[in-house]
Parts: sequence; structure tokens; C-alpha cells
Amino acid sequence: MGIHVDGRAVRLEPLLADLFRRDGRWLSGSLDNIIDTESIDLNTDRHERLRLRAGRLKPLVRILIDLFDAPAGSGALRLSSWDAARLGDLEDVGRWQFHGADSIRALARRLEQGGGVREVPIPRGLNAELRDYQRQGFYWLQFLREHDLSGVLADDMGLGKTLQALTHILAEYEAGRLDRPALIVMPTSLIHNWRQEAARFAPALKVLDLQGTARKERFDEIGSHHLVLTTYALLWRDHEALAEHEYHLLVLDESQYVKNAATKTATAIRALKSRHRLALSGTPLENHLGELWAQFDFLLPGFLGTQKDFTQRWRTPIEKRGDTVRRDLLARRLRPFLLRRRKDEVAKELPAKTTIVRTVELTGGQRDLYETVRSAMQERVRSAIGEQGFARSHIIMLDALLKLRQVCCDPRLLKLDEASRVRESSKLDLLMEMVPTLLEEGRRILVFSQFTSMLALIGAALRDKDIGYLTLTGDTTDRATPLGAFANGEAHVFLISLKAGGVGLNLTSADTVIHYDPWWNPATETQATDRAHRIGQTKPVFVYKLVAAGSIEEKILALQAKKAALADLILSDDAGTGAKFSPQDLEALFAPLPSLSASPGAA
Repeated sequence: MGIHVDGRAVRLEPLLADLFRRDGRWLSGSLDNIIDTESIDLNTDRHERLRLRAGRLKPLVRILIDLFDAPAGSGALRLSSWDAARLGDLEDVGRWQFHGADSIRALARRLEQGGGVREVPIPRGLNAELRDYQRQGFYWLQFLREHDLSGVLADDMGLGKTLQALTHILAEYEAGRLDRPALIVMPTSLIHNWRQEAARFAPALKVLDLQGTARKERFDEIGSHHLVLTTYALLWRDHEALAEHEYHLLVLDESQYVKNAATKTATAIRALKSRHRLALSGTPLENHLGELWAQFDFLLPGFLGTQKDFTQRWRTPIEKRGDTVRRDLLARRLRPFLLRRRKDEVAKELPAKTTIVRTVELTGGQRDLYETVRSAMQERVRSAIGEQGFARSHIIMLDALLKLRQVCCDPRLLKLDEASRVRESSKLDLLMEMVPTLLEEGRRILVFSQFTSMLALIGAALRDKDIGYLTLTGDTTDRATPLGAFANGEAHVFLISLKAGGVGLNLTSADTVIHYDPWWNPATETQATDRAHRIGQTKPVFVYKLVAAGSIEEKILALQAKKAALADLILSDDAGTGAKFSPQDLEALFAPLPSLSASPGAA
């Protein structure tokens, strides 16, 4: 990059770097506050002062701002070839002209203008009628493969990401490119779903399911199958056998499971050899931007730098300082490699979803227990922070917050003598009032809870009322039986643990979802809700969130809004502010219950 001064070419990068050192506004996220007509001085190596209007510099800086964060002494400014499309923007920045690096410019034009995502024939052997957005998803996957790129198919839950991926794999098979297996890694709960959908939609594909104790006897069959299914839980154990093969395609389903790049599973996955890589996730960003880094480090290693570099350049400015310039730039960098469609945009035929928050007062002994636990835990956490610091007190904080959540659900969850003597359980009483009424209205109900022990208590209460129910938790070894029983109408209430049943289930026969206890991550609740509110649902879906008034649960709802905003910053075009968990948030979580006279009462 350069400018001409009296007929002499002057490199622009050192001038801009000097400007950024002198004037922190250019890198602090306040670029929009710099007036276009403001005069900006640039100093050359000959001590010449060049004066330009800010409006001429700002478009260029928006495109290249992150490059000037390179560590001192790192030499030339480097741009990843995966970022080539960004260079196309340099051709439209006022009077600037971009010269040189013709091959990179050609790549930029090819990616941006050269046909882009185009229609390709739908595989002949596909036993499904794709919706328009599913066709576009398939075309996009084929585009990535054609250009040797990787990406995240990040459609909302229930829009058929598995079907789009199977269509892509089947197309590779019919074109003769699937000369090696496609390895699909997924949560254990999804194995049955993948096996079932592959048999239904792409019967020509030979599927090998590497699950169960007998799986080791089938390792020799990997090379003779088109589709190999394994789980995150088993992959690192079976890594030696899996690593003996090279794969045409490596797919991570629910790729947020590898959001911690330091785990054994994430490390093992990165070591596998494949021509192409793909991630499927309706929630690629659940809590913070570091989760996106981990997934893209698998897909496009080095694209977002090291984890430390990414935190310094992106996470800290966006999440803690609300840097809108970097937020928009990061979103633009990721967008070519991330396809996300929302249900309300592409599945307009879906019936309405109504969310209702039902609050209930904690009373009597349960209320007293909450205040006792809150006061004791608050003192314990403050003491830990004073001795160890905020960052190192994480485990103690989570334990304290867990105990408060358990009291809100039912005192019996708390393993204390004092709790065992409490007879009140306000939220369980509310649920037992709601369920019979809903059943009389002809509803079919899913009840989700984080606590399997809470589901057991709910089950006991339902039995007392002679209400039939089914249960699905992490201890359920035969998932197909309760799923089939619910689909056949053998029971109208299905108790499901959030972790075991939040993904991989199609329960459109239900039209009512009850979240017994709120969870920090709104994406997790949304995934659970989408077991019912998905393609195939014909009835309006009602979602109830049960919340103890004035308690930690109300504070969790507020934190959910922060985390949802963080995801929207990067995954959508919507603007917003970053989310962070601060000591002030912690104090709010430990706030005492309001007096009964001032509280809103049960709704």
C-alpha cells in the first residue's frame, strides 16, 4: 500500500501504524466517532507532514485494521489466502487504487464475483424433496468443496442440517469423489438419528456405526464404507484405529462440543487427516467468542491466529469494550465460511411459538432455606475471592449458585439435613397444577430439567396423580423405546434431561414445552424447545419457563439475554453490545429475595 508524494511512492503501512500509536481512536472501537472532514496528519520517514481527510482513510482502515495488531517485530503485514475476498473491498474505498498481487486479486474476484454459489444437480439417489433453503445449503457445501474451503452450516435447530449434509455426501458419492469414507463425529444421542436418516434419505451409502463394546471388531471395515459414524466420547479412545485412515470428508455435528480446543477429543480430531472439513451447529457460539475460535481452528487452522492472539485482537475488545468496529470486521471475516438461516426466515410454514414465563413465590420453609443458603454462600464466595481472586474462585462460585438453583427447584435436591425437613416446594406445586389442566386441553408435554434427580421427583408426583409419563436421561440406554412410545401416544408427558435430550430428537407430536429450571445458556434451552418446534410440527407450540420470583433464576434470565446478544453480534447482521460475566453480575446473583409484599406474586 502506498501513496504518491511529489512523484515519489511512499509506503502507507508505517504511516498508518504511526498514526495508530499517536491517536488511539483508530484502534479503540470509536472509529465512527471520527468526523470524515477532520484533518489527519501522517508523518513520512523524511519528516514530511501529509494531511488527509479522515473520510479517505476510514474505509481502508475498516478493512485492514486487524492487520496492524501484528506483534512488534513480526515483519511484513500478512493476509491469509482465506481472507482474499476481503481485498475486493479495497477496490471501493473512494479514490484509492489497489495494484499488485494479481493472483490474489483474481482469487478475490473469483470468490466474490465468479459465479459464487451455483446450482448443481441434486443427487439422483436422494429420497427427499429439498426445500429451497436446503437446496441453497447443499449448493453452498458443494461450493466449499470445489474451492477447497471449510465452513459451518449453522442453520437453526430443526431446519435439516443432517439432510443437507447427507445430500452433499451422496453427491460426492455419485460423482465418484467419495473414494474414501466420510467420518461423522457427533454426540452419542445423535447416532440413532444419523443412522436412521442415512437409511431413509441416502440408502446407497454404506453406513458403519462405531458404537458399543463390539465396535473394535468393526475397525477393519472402515475403509469399505461410505459413511462412518462415531461419537465425541469414543473418538479419543479409538483415535489410533481411526487415524490409520484418510477421509474424504470430516464432519463435526453439534460442533460446539469441541469449543474447548485443549480437550483430548479436540486434539484427536485435529490430528485426523481429511480432504475437506465441515461443522454442523445451530449454536456455534453459546457463551463467548473463544468457542468460535476453537471451531474455526479445526476448520481453517491459523485463520483466526493463535488462541492468545484471538483473545487479544477480538475477544477482549468486543466482549469487554464493546468495540463495534472489530465486531463488524470479525463478522465479515467469518461470514463467507458460515451459513446461517433462521426458522422465522426460511420456514415460514412453521406454526407460532409462544413463550410464557410463569413466576411463583418461594414460601414458608423453602423461602427461609433459600435465604439461609444465599447468605452462607455469599459469604463463602466473598471470602474465596478475597483470598484467591475472582478468576480462581470459579468452582466455588458455581457450587454456590448450584445450591441456590437446587433450592428453587425443590429443597430435596439439596443434600442437607435442614433441607430434608422442608415440606414446601412451590415450583413443583405449580407444575402439578399446570399438567392436569394442559392434559385436559389435549396437550402433549415435554418437561426439561438440568437435574435428573428433579425429574425423578416430578415422576413421583405424576404417579401420585395417576398421570402416565416417559423419561429420557443420560442413563437411558435404549432411547428408541421411549421415543417410539411417546410418538405412538402411550403417554402424553415426557420428562427429559436437558443434557441428554436437548439435541437429536424429533418430537413434533408434542405441542407444549416446559422448562422447569432456567439454564445460563439460552441456546441450550432453544435447542431443547426445538425438539417440538421444528419442521413437521403442525400445531402452535407453547413454551413455559418456570421461575422462582426474585431468586437467582430471575437473574439467570437476564444473563440469558446477554449471551443471546453476544451470539447475534457475530452470527447475524444485528448490532448489539458484548456480554461478559463480572463481579457486579455475581453480586446481583446473590441478591436477597424481595419482601413478599413487594414481589409480583405467582403469575
